[in-house]
Amino acid sequence: MKIIVLGAGAWGSAVAMSAAQHPARHAVTLWARDAAQAQQMRSQGQNARYLPGIAFPSSLTLADGDFAALLPGADLVIVATPMAALRSMLTSLRGCTAPVAWLCKGFEAAAPGGDPQAFGLLAHEVQALIAPELIAGVFSGPSFAQEVALGQPTALVAASSHAAVRDALVAAFHSKSVRVYANEDIVGVEVGGAVKNVLAIATGLCDGLALGLNARAALITRGLAEMTRLGLALGARPDTFMGLSGLGD
Repeated sequence: MKIIVLGAGAWGSAVAMSAAQHPARHAVTLWARDAAQAQQMRSQGQNARYLPGIAFPSSLTLADGDFAALLPGADLVIVATPMAALRSMLTSLRGCTAPVAWLCKGFEAAAPGGDPQAFGLLAHEVQALIAPELIAGVFSGPSFAQEVALGQPTALVAASSHAAVRDALVAAFHSKSVRVYANEDIVGVEVGGAVKNVLAIATGLCDGLALGLNARAALITRGLAEMTRLGLALGARPDTFMGLSGLGD
């Protein structure tokens, strides 16, 4: 497979490194927006800014500049940018015929002077507005970039209404150390990935205030219930939130 990863932060670098561990199966290119960062990664053989000390696989190709030149013939395009950059990336990907998957988690924040109707959109809703022709989905789950880059065991979920996206993600990343589970419920997976951030911060506050394990357990349990209710209101399936992108994440 020809796999293009757009975004050389911690998570983008980690998933690129994971796929590049199998050079007989995949040709992986990691694209960096910052040319200076790309050059530094080439010279050092690692992403010293985000994943210091973890060497890139020798088969990983690094690129910068106009990523449009990388897209012809691609079998999978991974968008590894923050939620705030998703619109611009999807705009640049209009017309791409390869399966596309984003890694970002969250609801879109309102942009100053932007469309008030755009506030609070999930990633797939942004895609439906910006580039509805794309065959797209989300790659999510409980995953620290450093552990994935080190090849430690991880389970992730590939969610899309398009079988081609789910199949491409499984083919690209399923391995001895990474298990990828396909799911059609993209709404549930995205809601789980977004709301878990709120729960994680609240749990940290609970610990920092030394409120005890009883309060921590109550917060997580009731938070999961609220996450599920929100997801159901947005059209998700309830069982999704007991999986990797809800309880797991």
